[in-house]
Amino acid sequence: MPGWVEQAVDDYQRRLPRELRLSWRNVPLSRRGRDRNSESLRERDGAALLKGLSPDDHCVALDSSGQAWSTERLAVQLEDWQSRRQDLSFLIGGPDGLSSRCLKMAGQRWSLGSMTLPHPLVRVVLVEQIYRAWTINVGHPYHRGASIRTAARDQ
Repeated sequence: MPGWVEQAVDDYQRRLPRELRLSWRNVPLSRRGRDRNSESLRERDGAALLKGLSPDDHCVALDSSGQAWSTERLAVQLEDWQSRRQDLSFLIGGPDGLSSRCLKMAGQRWSLGSMTLPHPLVRVVLVEQIYRAWTINVGHPYHRGASIRTAARDQ
């Protein structure tokens, strides 16, 4: 990862409490070439990604076809994830997206929006939004948007 990504991710991770520690696992991409199609690359990369997961993990696929959540909705979701007391794995696809097996393994699909984001930037957005959701839940002034009560009432 580029230095600016590591710096941003480390900054937000330092702010999170111990019970929300994140660990990142990099999965090398399959070799790209003219003789490889997107589907086979996606499946090969997906198999490597799934290899590191426990069957007990709650998986969330970051996928453009998933649900788009407001930050306040993510705060409610974060409380739910924490109450499950199980490991949570976010699946971030490579340039070809997530495999069908990854999407089936995921208990939820979350869309960060309809734009395509580069993998390094997804890390920064993900950790910042988790931090922001946590600050909402603990009443920290970092987030200046609507409260959870307002967001829950509006949904």
